[in-house]
Amino acid sequence: MDHNRIPPTVRQTYGAGDLSKAASFAGGFINFGDWQGIDLTAPTPEDRIHSQEQLYRRVLRAFPEPRDRLRLAEVGSGRGLGAALALREFRFAAVTGVDIHPDQVERARAVNAKALATYPDRLAYTIGAADELPFSDASLDGVYSVEAAQHFRELTGFARESARVLRPGGRLVVTTFFTAPGPDAAERLAILLASFADGLDVPHPLDTFTTALTRSGFTDVTSESIGTHVWPGLDRYLTDTVPSAHWTRHFLPAWRDGLLDYHVVTATRG
Repeated sequence: MDHNRIPPTVRQTYGAGDLSKAASFAGGFINFGDWQGIDLTAPTPEDRIHSQEQLYRRVLRAFPEPRDRLRLAEVGSGRGLGAALALREFRFAAVTGVDIHPDQVERARAVNAKALATYPDRLAYTIGAADELPFSDASLDGVYSVEAAQHFRELTGFARESARVLRPGGRLVVTTFFTAPGPDAAERLAILLASFADGLDVPHPLDTFTTALTRSGFTDVTSESIGTHVWPGLDRYLTDTVPSAHWTRHFLPAWRDGLLDYHVVTATRG
């Protein structure tokens, strides 16, 4: 794979910038979190980590039992903590974390060295792109992605590649934030949120992705909004960790204005 394909903002943010060190991302996970059931009176860094783990658990519970027979790949696996959690808590047969950024793959292998030694044939981290997955045809039972698809330049290739590597009946589960359709939403988001303005995040409307999945051969495509469990909790935590004028505080009003929302998308390979 040509590593020059990595967009400059993605290369910097997940390379030298190492986003996992930001105060808003406690514990090395890099996602906004599922805050359902967490007391938001005075959320702690431990609560923040719990929210991020809960988001993974919400995704991983979407895979059917018995899970010990399923071979999975995580696309956009970052520091690899979620893939390790998937293996440790859900007992999948094997989990491979895939990330386009070589620095992240290197970090994942270092951070999860103990887990890799414990499960040498069941846990792995490798370089790969969402539209160029390093797996043979129909070799996986499941593919999942947690808050990474907003960085993918387009989602058609991701849908196509997911369909290629999944066996018939295999499941895809994706969670991230999607935007409202139309150029107006994209323009307003670029004004509100620096990550859209500088190209780190790409405005993907939900229906664009679900349509791509159907055209790629997926069936039973469903989406569930979980915004109420993401945005208020994230913003409450940010009040104690970032200045009130920082652009990341604009995610909550963007959600309230209907410009974006957080979804869990599931689909079955036909």
